[in-house]
Amino acid sequence: MTAHNCRFCNAPLKHRFVDLGSTPLANAYLTEEQLKLPEPSYPLRAFVCTECWLVQADAFVPPEDIFSHYAYFSSYSDGWVEHARQFTIMARKRFGLGEASQVIEVASNDGYLLKHFVEAGVPVLGIEPAENVAEVARQIGVPTEARFFGKETAADLVSRGLAADIVIGNNVLAHVPDINDFVGGLSAVLKPDGVVSVEFPHLLRLMENIQFDTVYHEHFYYLSLLAVEKVFAAHGLKIFDVEELPTHGGSLRVLACRATSMVHAIGHGLAKVRTEEAAAGFDRVETYEAFQSRVAPIKDGLLAFLEQAKRSGKKVAAYGAAAKGNTLLNFCGVGTDLIEYVVDRNPHKQGHFLPGSKLPIYAPEKMDETQPDYVLILPWNIKNEVVAANSRIGAWGGRFAVAVPELTVLG
Repeated sequence: MTAHNCRFCNAPLKHRFVDLGSTPLANAYLTEEQLKLPEPSYPLRAFVCTECWLVQADAFVPPEDIFSHYAYFSSYSDGWVEHARQFTIMARKRFGLGEASQVIEVASNDGYLLKHFVEAGVPVLGIEPAENVAEVARQIGVPTEARFFGKETAADLVSRGLAADIVIGNNVLAHVPDINDFVGGLSAVLKPDGVVSVEFPHLLRLMENIQFDTVYHEHFYYLSLLAVEKVFAAHGLKIFDVEELPTHGGSLRVLACRATSMVHAIGHGLAKVRTEEAAAGFDRVETYEAFQSRVAPIKDGLLAFLEQAKRSGKKVAAYGAAAKGNTLLNFCGVGTDLIEYVVDRNPHKQGHFLPGSKLPIYAPEKMDETQPDYVLILPWNIKNEVVAANSRIGAWGGRFAVAVPELTVLG
């Protein structure tokens, strides 16, 4: 299925934002047996709607095929778990959450965030579509239902007395093909003065720092405050505050409530981000159409670096079997001829192979065995965390590198 019309407002999609060719699904990690089989790939491109300014990708694969058994577990990123813990402290204080409250998180993953509310005695419920991930959350005491979220799920929760004082959705708004059903559900599940808190990578930072590798099939949208305000307003929600965050290369935390609620003061962040986006030209189509030309130099820079390393007899490994890394490697046509393997802390990925590039995935200890000269950090958003945790590679002269926004050898 190709999105020829905007998924939010149904206007025709005529203007390209970026085209990255044809690639496999970024999170479709391969087993050894699957290496022998043909690997499906799909066009990877995004368009901008000039009516509502929502940037969106074509959809070729139903979300059930992507998210019903998922390899991403939030708890394997220490920085992300700490980010979540700090949020729960802020939310409890700012919104007076306690034993009589109801917290709901959609796309709650393995309970990495809700567990902090549980420890504080605040009632929670996680909604997580991947049963294998939901079960991990239940094992640490976080009540979790394995289902997709939308208006139907929201109505069911409200009918069971589970309307939310706060409903949280971190890095999920970009993943839902039917954005009207999802945001309608967020509105419906709220108590009259309840709060919606959603976080998503900010399109402004994606464009500033040429983060094209965050484009993949599992991401249906690349979100600006301009577009999100329009979507929320259509479902009876008003945004009352926005916080700019360093996570995922630069994200927004948007706080919203029902349009009829009068208890939440307007924060300073809302006007600030509106002004930044206006200055960047987010209401002009040429702003979006100019992005494609900035992508090619990153491919050229990475290939030049890897080919020079190969000519010099240097060994290159990669760190982090992340979706963004798969977009980068597949767009650049990199395989095991230029990078030997990738390491990742997540044992659910180890023993598999990256889609497309076919790089084998090992535990980080593999680097100690082979002592690579260079380690390319694929999830550049956590490069400082990776370097700090793996400084030992300097003992054999190894160095880290990143490819986005330009090829840089660190340290």
